[in-house]
Formats: sequence, C-alpha cells, structure tokens
Amino acid sequence: MAAQSPPLAGRVAIVTGSSRGIGRAIAIHLAELGARLVINYTTKSSDAELVAAEINELPAITGNGPRAIVVQANVSEPSHVTSLFDAAESAFESPVHILVNSAGVLDPKYPSIANTSVEDFDRTFSVNTKGAFLCSKEAANRLKQGGGGRIILLTSSMTRGLKPGFGAYASSKAAVETMVKILAKELKGTAITANCVAPGPIATEMFYEGKSSEVVEKIAAENPFGRVGEVRDVVPLVGFLAGDGGEWINGQIIPVNGGYV
Repeated sequence: MAAQSPPLAGRVAIVTGSSRGIGRAIAIHLAELGARLVINYTTKSSDAELVAAEINELPAITGNGPRAIVVQANVSEPSHVTSLFDAAESAFESPVHILVNSAGVLDPKYPSIANTSVEDFDRTFSVNTKGAFLCSKEAANRLKQGGGGRIILLTSSMTRGLKPGFGAYASSKAAVETMVKILAKELKGTAITANCVAPGPIATEMFYEGKSSEVVEKIAAENPFGRVGEVRDVVPLVGFLAGDGGEWINGQIIPVNGGYV
C-alpha cells in the first residue's frame, strides 16, 4: 500500500510576515503539511532565511528544488505584492494555491484615539488594511481556481474586545473582516475560499512590546485558561482552512482566543 501524500503536497503557499511570530509558525506548519512556501519579510532578512532553512531541511515531497524561498516585500506596496506571486510562480513552476496574510503592525504606545498621531494611524492602516486589500486583490486574480484556492487573512479578536488603546489597530482589522465577507461572495465560481482568523493575545514579540509584566499577567488572568495564547494555538486552524477539509468554511471570521472575548 502506497504511503499517503501529505494533505498540502504539491500546493504553493505565500505567508506574508512569516519571518517571525504567528506568520513564522504558520509557514512551518503549512510546510509540514506538504506545501511549498514563500517566506516573506520586510526588513529582517536573517530571520526569514532561518525559517526557510528550517523548512528546506524537511524531507522532500514532490520533485526537486527548494521547499521554501525567501522574498522581501512590503505588503502596502502594490508592486511588492505582485513580486511575491511572481517569485512563487517562477520558483515552483506552479500557480499559488494559498495566501495567508499575517503581516501586521501594532502601535506599542497603545494611544487613545485622542492621542493617536495621524502618522501612526496612516502606518497602521497602510500595513494592516491596505496590505490585506492588496494581497487579497492579487490572490483573487492569481490563485489557482477550481479547487484548493485559499485566502486566509489574520485579523484580531480586538475587533470584538474593543479595549481602550487599540482604536486604530482594531479599526484597521475590522475593515479587513468586512472586506473578506464581500470577497468570498465575489469569488463565486472560482472555488477559492476567503476567511479571517482572529487571534486573541498571543505570546509573540509584537504582543510583549510596550507591556509591563503586570499587564501581561492581567491579560492572562482575563482568559478562562489563565494564560496568554501561543502560536501553537493558532496554526492548526490555519492548516485546516488551507486544506480540502476547510472548503465549506467561507466568508467567515473565526476567533481563536481561548474564550478571552
């Protein structure tokens, strides 16, 4: 009896913001499920190269060539987003099947709306909202149609938590959640699904920046599990949505927060 192929064998995935944090964990998980990966970074090439090296040490699944490549791109720049797809198609000689947009920024000053600078507001929306739009737009035009096409946008449980200090951030993610519901309908006939995964507080660099240990402990205590989430809490859902089993989940926002919200 022949060994069963991994569920994502032969499929190509782009994961933006995958040099660290949740994006890194998602990229490695999708690779373990058999996908070939584009690892994307904005500034820290060494971090991205480490992720790609880890994936390229995994056993080969189909054909020759690397399991992962590294591409620098700022998701808020249209030409950069196009280059992500160009690089994937060129390196893997295949259309892209899966886009996971995990690139995002959060102002570690946690300003009130009254004290949010226009510059910080613009940066938040440029990366979080415009970036998700540009990635979705490119994916809608270029993902493989007819089965296996997946658009997965990372948002935030803060669109429900609505805590002070998160005005620009939560608003930037809420816009993406509205957009994905419309996108899913517009993709009718392509068999491409579009969903948001909305994590709660997850123990990453971005989460810890600007928070005292007392604040972290308070956030952990607010969760029914008494802890802050880990990246391992998020990746199984993304892996499921990316595979064939996730096809009937479409146009949804799925919170992953342990009951925090």
